[in-house]
Amino acid sequence: MSDKLKISSPAWLDEFKAFIMRGNVVDLAVGVVIGAAFTGIVGSLVKDMITPVIGLITGGVDFSNLFVTLKGPVEPTIAAAVKAGAVTLNYGIFLNAVINFIIIAFAIFWMVRLVSRLYKAPPPAAAGPTASEKLLMEIRDLLKARAE
Repeated sequence: MSDKLKISSPAWLDEFKAFIMRGNVVDLAVGVVIGAAFTGIVGSLVKDMITPVIGLITGGVDFSNLFVTLKGPVEPTIAAAVKAGAVTLNYGIFLNAVINFIIIAFAIFWMVRLVSRLYKAPPPAAAGPTASEKLLMEIRDLLKARAE
């Protein structure tokens, strides 16, 4: 038997390879990686630069420890309330998340604005003649040829 056995890959594997190699999937993957890195930068900006300034302006209020006890013993901190089994409404943590979102959205806005100023899109290519224009050119050429 000189015939070699040919092992073929499943059809779904070829479809998966084609899917992965599409440009928009690769662009999305790059965007996710850059987004994760950008999140770290913005997280540091919020935690290390902006939150201390906001704390200074508000007299040292720690937003992350603002809460209301809905049920159970009233404790001075969220950790103590959770340990005591209290049900709490942690609006300070939510407020921190809102502040982080606003800062991230603001930073992305300025980043996109800067990139759009640096990158000038090439002017669109001139569109070719339409079908009716091509037909008219053919008629013109035929009339020229007949007149000669």
